[in-house]
Amino acid sequence: MKILLGKLKGRNFYMPHGIRPSPNIVRKAIFDMLGQDVEGLSVLELYAGSGAVGFDAISLGAKKATFVESDPAVVMVIEDNCRLLGLEEELGLRRYEVVHADVFFAVKQWVKTDRKFDLVFVDPPYGEELAKKTLKHLTAHDILQPACLLFLQHEKREILPESSGRFSLIRQRKYGTSRLSVYEGRPSGS
Repeated sequence: MKILLGKLKGRNFYMPHGIRPSPNIVRKAIFDMLGQDVEGLSVLELYAGSGAVGFDAISLGAKKATFVESDPAVVMVIEDNCRLLGLEEELGLRRYEVVHADVFFAVKQWVKTDRKFDLVFVDPPYGEELAKKTLKHLTAHDILQPACLLFLQHEKREILPESSGRFSLIRQRKYGTSRLSVYEGRPSGS
């Protein structure tokens, strides 16, 4: 696979075996919706797989990308890719974190430390209705900045709600058998 955007554009990285990668058209659409402006943002990629979305975010200037993956073999590939891409240390800052954990467990841990993210990318395995479950979990656990954006890539047949807590669906697009649903966070009380 290749990084699509930013200063690392065109750099290759490894694809873990047995995962369904986000198609390039979906990755590009995500960053086009953002105006490719992720400079200084904290990015969370749940069900990280290859880490492609987080790598593109770092390449475009995200402050940090956090990758959450439960499969130990996939975690090792993400870590290898971080080294391959030279993300170990840049200007004395570690630009990434790889978390080997269940998504729901990781989210609960961040609530305890009051950690907050600006952008979240969710691309769970298909066939388990995990996009809806993850959206509900993120709604129930406060780990996102008030004006965050949440991108969920899910099976076309899995229908997500128009709103969930403080999140409102602002855009949806179909890509083959996938759907990309974009939610915007509203500050509490608005």
